[in-house]
Amino acid sequence: MLKQVSFIHAADLHLDSPFKGLSQTPSNLFKMIRESTFSALDELVQTAIHHQVDFVLLVGDLFDNEKQSIKAQIRLKQAFELLQQHQILVYLSYGNHDYIKGNKHPVTYPDNVTIFSQDTVDSIVYEKNGEAMAAIYGFSYVNRSVHANKTSEYEKQNESIPFHIAMLHGSVQSNTDHDVYAPFQVRDLSRKDFDYWALGHIHQREILKEDPPIVYPGNTQGRHRKETGAKGCYHVVLSHAKAELSFIPLQAFQINSLTINVSECKSVLEIEQKILDELTKQSFSVPQLIDIHLEGTGNQVVEWDKEGRIEEVIDLINESCIQKDHWIYLFRYSIHLKTTTINPEWYKGEHFISELLHEADNQTISSLVTELYQQKRARRFIERLTDEQEQQIKREAKELLIHEFFKE
Repeated sequence: MLKQVSFIHAADLHLDSPFKGLSQTPSNLFKMIRESTFSALDELVQTAIHHQVDFVLLVGDLFDNEKQSIKAQIRLKQAFELLQQHQILVYLSYGNHDYIKGNKHPVTYPDNVTIFSQDTVDSIVYEKNGEAMAAIYGFSYVNRSVHANKTSEYEKQNESIPFHIAMLHGSVQSNTDHDVYAPFQVRDLSRKDFDYWALGHIHQREILKEDPPIVYPGNTQGRHRKETGAKGCYHVVLSHAKAELSFIPLQAFQINSLTINVSECKSVLEIEQKILDELTKQSFSVPQLIDIHLEGTGNQVVEWDKEGRIEEVIDLINESCIQKDHWIYLFRYSIHLKTTTINPEWYKGEHFISELLHEADNQTISSLVTELYQQKRARRFIERLTDEQEQQIKREAKELLIHEFFKE
């Protein structure tokens, strides 16, 4: 008889996330947005039940922070209880956002849930029909951060067990886009002779290696403008012949960006129609939060924006689009002038433009917003700018200054 195991691999649920930067959306939408991480959890449970999986792997950051809300803990407990009714087991580990020592009042979960409660790698045997079928390995963050490479701690415990599955909440050692926790090298994981590496921590879905599968499922619900596209989990079926992976979307809504060229628009009404036409072309299957980038080659679009007319157009579009079942809301817009490019020659010589550009290059954005981040209430709703974001702000500011100067 063919031996196999079927499971759901998910990570980074970030239950009860505050959704920083989206609070300006209409109250009825924001209520759905705030509930979306729980909606994704409900979809995960229904997916597991539908596919009649043997177990569910949850690889860290189930909660958004160490002070887990009672609501988040109770909703997760209820999800586990529903899985228990269908004889589905759960194996979970905690990550840097929900580390063990940070939560002083944890909820007791039902018996179908096994928690990796140590900061050293442990193994648990999953039995199917009385036979040891899989060894599952993992650890939890006891404290806020784990900077050690944990790869050496993953060692197969019993070669007679058909499948060996590793859970690891961490990042590739060379990753510079995220905080590096529990760093690893892909080649080192592949040498361990495990059948599947269930990763967590990085919110972008990615299969780092196919044989053996080394997989980031991404988070289950996008929460800000950088977490775009479909979010969900993997359904995995392991047999000795192969590993079958199927990505399954779980999100209540998607966050996406859309770039539209409005250079040929002669009026703001044409811009409105252009945006509506582009939205219609997309054929979205789930509700959308859209970050709109308007590209132009002339001064007129900037003038319209200064007069508040672009904002009026966005408001009109939103009024109509949020009424649909698969609602669309343009939560942010920006204008990019394609004709304003910085000529390197402008830096040379002793003249106003040269002085302006050098001064802009020497200015730091972080120094201008330091006081903002020192405000306790402000820190709840804004995230610190990355180096990439700072450079983008400086670049756009220079282009706008040069544009205004030459217009005059």
